[in-house]
Amino acid sequence: MSEAVLNVRDLHKSYQQGGNSLRVLRGLNLEVMRGERVAIIGLSGSGKTTLLHLLGGLDTPDQGTVLVNGRNIHDLDEKAVCRLRNHSLGFVYQFHHLLGEFSALENTAMPLLIRGVAAEPAYSSAEEMLSRVGLIDRQSHRPGQLSGGERQRVAIARALVTLPDCVLADEPTGNLDEETAAQVDELMISLSKELAISFVVVTHNLTLASQMDRICRLHNGQLE
Repeated sequence: MSEAVLNVRDLHKSYQQGGNSLRVLRGLNLEVMRGERVAIIGLSGSGKTTLLHLLGGLDTPDQGTVLVNGRNIHDLDEKAVCRLRNHSLGFVYQFHHLLGEFSALENTAMPLLIRGVAAEPAYSSAEEMLSRVGLIDRQSHRPGQLSGGERQRVAIARALVTLPDCVLADEPTGNLDEETAAQVDELMISLSKELAISFVVVTHNLTLASQMDRICRLHNGQLE
């Protein structure tokens, strides 16, 4: 039987807006199995990015639990959260968030170097992942020397280099032209299958969503 890498139970989240409380998530539940690809769609402002931040331990719920490999990420101290995030989760954003002063190879290796992996094996793993995303010949280039699609592929390589259990992706191709977006989408799905890594993808792109194993719509604070 497949195991759950993410298990979300009765998640609530509100924000103060002026003098009012804005309820974003209302008892949301979600289970993501190992190697499963889940798309989350919904209107702008429905709470999709908030949900991803809670899944990644980047924000704290008002109520409920987020289990990552059976551990409640919100019961851990900041150091333990960072360690769990580094080992179990990868992140891809709409904007690549690469460090401009570092090469593609250095950006890709960064999560391993932060973990404390020695430089030689870290860069070797980064080279292998850049090869998987078709950028081995661009490894010495800095982000400013790469196209938008190439920068996003480096961001994907960086998210996958630690071989996480799950990648959380927020509009990962929303800033790319249609043709480049399709290529990056295909790459993400292919690597997810090849490496048995789960993906939770927030997107407005219904073409991308249709290629996932499951589509969940976030509406009125819950997933349908």
